[in-house]
Amino acid sequence: MNKEECLKYHMARDEFDTNGKIGTLVTKPCETQEELAIAYTPGVAYPCLEIEKDIDKAYDYTNKGNLVAVITDSTAVLGLGDIGQVAGKPVMEGKCVLFKKFANVDAVDIELNTKDTEEIIKIVSSMADSFGGVNLEDISAPRCFEIEERLKEICDVPVFHDDQHGTAVITTAGLINVLEMSGKKPEDIKVVVIGAGAAGIACASMYRNLGVKNIVMLDSKGVIHTGRTDLNKYKQKFAIDTEDRTLEDAMKGADMVLGLSKGNMITPEMVKTMTDTNPIIFACANPEPEILPSVAKEARADIIIGTGRSDFPNQVNNVLGFPQIFRGALDVRARKITENMKMAAARALAELAREEVPEHVKKAHNRGDDMTFGPDYIIPSPFDRRVLVYVSSAVAKAAVEDGVARVKDFDYDAYRVKLQRLADHLDGKI
Repeated sequence: MNKEECLKYHMARDEFDTNGKIGTLVTKPCETQEELAIAYTPGVAYPCLEIEKDIDKAYDYTNKGNLVAVITDSTAVLGLGDIGQVAGKPVMEGKCVLFKKFANVDAVDIELNTKDTEEIIKIVSSMADSFGGVNLEDISAPRCFEIEERLKEICDVPVFHDDQHGTAVITTAGLINVLEMSGKKPEDIKVVVIGAGAAGIACASMYRNLGVKNIVMLDSKGVIHTGRTDLNKYKQKFAIDTEDRTLEDAMKGADMVLGLSKGNMITPEMVKTMTDTNPIIFACANPEPEILPSVAKEARADIIIGTGRSDFPNQVNNVLGFPQIFRGALDVRARKITENMKMAAARALAELAREEVPEHVKKAHNRGDDMTFGPDYIIPSPFDRRVLVYVSSAVAKAAVEDGVARVKDFDYDAYRVKLQRLADHLDGKI
């Protein structure tokens, strides 16, 4: 893969193709005069009038129930930073591709030419009802926290900032499985989070919901402790009374370290000071992780390590989360995505990792028979279509239980059968 290859991929392949990665699919026939009259005027008036009487009828007569808006101001794009709203469009189109490929969710990208928090909230809230959900993307911290919080209060559809919650759901799944393997309890472990941006704070919040009490968070200035006066309100929630000041201090006795910072932050010497049993590191910096798996394992043969890269085991890949979470939320016409829905997704991923891995998944990774639940397989593969069945059904069930679903007659078993058929369809089996 090189620059020219990537640029060529994003351009039209022939005169009938279009530039970019997404387009529009017409789902109903429009080949005759009668079909045209039904699709547009005058026939279209009938569904319009039904929706006028009951706005929820939009789920029946439009694509609202399978449509997500991917919205950004492009202030925190991948590892590129603030590159301007239009420059972030290829990433947003890519997100739309993943929605479709992994969960059959239609998505449209919207790049906003503003960085003003109030203006973004006003724009998004004014258009939210056109969609079944809103996926906020690549909006810089701490603005992203307020934008999501306010929109969740205002909007009547799920608003989800994947940069925060996707990583949280997937690393929580891995943590659940390591606790299962080691017999440890969440309240007894020490977790270190390197990076206090959107993902770091969301991950730490989810670990707290799991039951973790001892969390040490670091930003670019070191450990976030109660003696600091330079903390915003989001960091203040994780300020602790401690003598630790550096990453080296914090990692002593740590059961888990989550890296959301930059490459080579963790040294072999730091790894050696972690807990005696089943230490885990999620080194998620890209393209260079905080520590390479080979270096970590040389320091500690018993280390369990995951990265954000696809060429190492235990990949923390957000495609395991956001498409399936939205699929479940959309299918029960949820009004929001709750903490219980996110935790249900994490537990479902953890459960799936303990199942036997299909042969086609092993072949996709070219790893042979070693893909069994254990230190090198605590997170399922993105190529395992069962992720759709496990995660979406768990999320939908949690939405119904939390009372945020518009669908009231929810048949969990029938829904799992439906999801399996969709998974087979996406896999080309039917």
